[in-house]
Amino acid sequence: MYLTIFLNFSWKEFFLGGEEWIFLFEIVLRTLIMFLTIIISLRVLGKRGVKQLSVFELVVIIGLGSAAGDPMFYKDVGIMSSIIVFVVIILFYSLLTYLIGRFKKIENLLEGKAICLIQDGVFSIDNFKKENLGSDEFFSELRLKGVSHLGQVEMAIEETSGDISVFFFDEESIRYGLPVMPNSLDHPLRHIEKESHYSCTFCGYTEGKTAGEAGKCKNCGKQNWVVAVNKKRIT
Repeated sequence: MYLTIFLNFSWKEFFLGGEEWIFLFEIVLRTLIMFLTIIISLRVLGKRGVKQLSVFELVVIIGLGSAAGDPMFYKDVGIMSSIIVFVVIILFYSLLTYLIGRFKKIENLLEGKAICLIQDGVFSIDNFKKENLGSDEFFSELRLKGVSHLGQVEMAIEETSGDISVFFFDEESIRYGLPVMPNSLDHPLRHIEKESHYSCTFCGYTEGKTAGEAGKCKNCGKQNWVVAVNKKRIT
C-alpha cells in the first residue's frame, strides 16, 4: 500500500506546484533582476537608509522588500509592476527627506526626538514614562555602556534610532547612586538600620539617611530604598 502511495505521489506538483520545470529558470532571472533593483534603490536612497534606520526608513525598506519578493517566484506578478512600486517609493522617500530637511516639525513627526532619560544620576521620570523601556532592559543597556550605578551618569539620552547615549561624570565628580547590577533592587528597604546613602528604587534619587523609617522620596514620593554605591568606573 505504501509503495502504491509513493509511486502515485505527484512529485512534480510537490516541488513546483502548478508550474512547469522551465519556471525555475525564470525564477533565477526574476530574482537577479529584483536583486539588482534593490541594490540600485539602496544606492539611490543613500548610506543612511542602510546603516541607521529610523521608523520611517524602516517602513521604506519593508516596502521595498515586499515589492521585491513577490515577483521573484509568483509568475502572475510582473516585473514592471514591482519596478513601478520601487520608483514610487523612492520618489516619495526623496520628497519626505527634502521636507524633513526643511521643516523641523515634519522631522519630529516622522523620526521622533532624542529624549533625556537620566539627568545628574536621577531618572527623568516624565520622559522615561513616555518610552517602552522596562527597568531590567534599560539597566542592561547601561551595563553594556560600563555603568554599574547611576551616580556615574551625568546624562543618558535615548536617540531617535533607539540607541542609548551615556555621558559620564569625571572620576572626581562621581557620587552615590542607584545600583543597576542584576538583582540589585530585589530587597528594597523601608526601615533604615545603618546610616549610609540610599537610593530610591523608582527614580534613583539618592540621599544620606540615618537609622529609622526611610520615609518618602523627595523626588517621586515612593518609599522603597536600596543602599547606594559610589564605585569608580572601570575602563
